[in-house]
Amino acid sequence: MAPALLADLINLDLSDCTNKIIAEYIWVGGTGMDVRSKARAIFRDPFRKGKNILVMCDCYAPNGEPIPSNKRYSAAKIFNHPAVKAEEPWFGIEQEYTLLQKDNNWPLGWPLGGYPGPQGPYYCAAGADKIYGRDIVDAHYKACLYAGIKISGINGEVMPGQWEFQVGPSVGVSAGDEIWVARYILERITEIAGVVVSFDPKPIPGDWNGAGAHTNYSTKSMRSDGGYEVIKKAIKKLGMRHREHIAAYGDGNERRLTGRHETADINTFIWGVANRGASVRVGRDTEKQGKGYFEDRRPASNMDPYVVTALIAETTILYEPSHSNGNGVVH
Repeated sequence: MAPALLADLINLDLSDCTNKIIAEYIWVGGTGMDVRSKARAIFRDPFRKGKNILVMCDCYAPNGEPIPSNKRYSAAKIFNHPAVKAEEPWFGIEQEYTLLQKDNNWPLGWPLGGYPGPQGPYYCAAGADKIYGRDIVDAHYKACLYAGIKISGINGEVMPGQWEFQVGPSVGVSAGDEIWVARYILERITEIAGVVVSFDPKPIPGDWNGAGAHTNYSTKSMRSDGGYEVIKKAIKKLGMRHREHIAAYGDGNERRLTGRHETADINTFIWGVANRGASVRVGRDTEKQGKGYFEDRRPASNMDPYVVTALIAETTILYEPSHSNGNGVVH
């Protein structure tokens, strides 16, 4: 089909011939299974525009049980717990990703089979010799805004061809909904552009930064006067459950959390103020004001946002340690 005709058909205005809308359903997993989807969140469709919608779903087996990849089900139970609802947990997620050339899976802008200059000049940079894929990134930003996603920023990352977008603050389970739909929109845009998006936490081995999903978090108590003490208690709990969190924070994260490239070692839990090499970082403003939020820097770029957000809320609000498990906290 001729490209011009295809574009005309894609952009057909249906408003003068029907009042029907197109709803595109998005779900996670379920390969090889009979599933039933249930609509959970609705967004405006940036591709079809008009009154058309994107619908985020979770999925269930014919017997009504959630399928294994339906992590939203258990997350919703955590966020509907009265103690968690009372704390109004806010999340701001920094989703990093890498753009790859379709034919060779090598980062966009890199010489085929070779490497660009060392890291340093690429972070938040400008210029054709430093930034690759900005049109994709800007298109994604605007598409998410159109959809109604609480996207709050974008930036080029330390490794060339790697980017980040931020979503939030979002409350409770909606943080997971918005990240999944933002990822879907990014997949669609890169499909149109003929580029591959990778959420691998360490796409290029060696002296190159990995890709994470830093998760900023606060509760009502943390945002209130005296909140810094609440934050420190919450961080102590996170340290006690460090191994459990690491196990849930994404596949292949051991390749990223090495203690180098702005990460803490995967086997050590460290927190600090303005420390980008820590497991959990507290901002200077939070320390100065005595209230605010903190950043869990451990989650990998391929993490499931339902799992990560629910686990952080469970550990910091519901978990009551009975004794030390030997997994110490270092400040």
